[in-house]
Amino acid sequence: MQFRDRREGGRALAEKLAERQREGRLPDPVVLALPRGGVPVADEIARALPAPLDVVVARKIGAPFQPELGVGAVAGDAPPVYDPVLLGHLGLSERDLAPTAEHEQAELKRREEAYRRGRGRLDLTGRSAVVVDDGVATGSTARAALRAVRQAGPVRTVLAAPVCSREATEQLAGDADEIVCAYVPPAFGSVGFWYTDFPQLSDDEVLDILHVTK
Repeated sequence: MQFRDRREGGRALAEKLAERQREGRLPDPVVLALPRGGVPVADEIARALPAPLDVVVARKIGAPFQPELGVGAVAGDAPPVYDPVLLGHLGLSERDLAPTAEHEQAELKRREEAYRRGRGRLDLTGRSAVVVDDGVATGSTARAALRAVRQAGPVRTVLAAPVCSREATEQLAGDADEIVCAYVPPAFGSVGFWYTDFPQLSDDEVLDILHVTK
């Protein structure tokens, strides 16, 4: 199974979420996209429900000797989230990663300001928060995003992605009230494998979708 592009994945998710909304399991939803790839997916969901669209920015914390190897993540105003098993294997401590985490938090704030262009965060108190990405492989950034969102006081927190690894859905079960995936393959690989068209998005494209004027 492959999706043509992120928007087709978003429409597949929208059907599942709209059904939950009709059943009363998704009261007063707000859709929160993980930029950049989650934004077109979330846009389809927000249009279908309908619901307001915002972003929740999460940043990977990479190992000092291999920045592409994510050992944790940070999102919103919540403290960093780390993978303790991976830290143990690598002989790293949270103190070792403090400078990297601080740098990523600063970049997170910069991106939030760029995407919102002066708008404040949407109030999630008493609402359903639907956190959306284009795929969930390891779940480290999704976990950071979910924990940050839950601090804002929604009555229900849902993680939604067109494709999710089985391992990530199991590991994230305690971080969301529900995980909604259009497809959970028996073997995952990479997120991009499950899309025919999977380009890297620019900040300008994200801003266009969010209807923010530069």
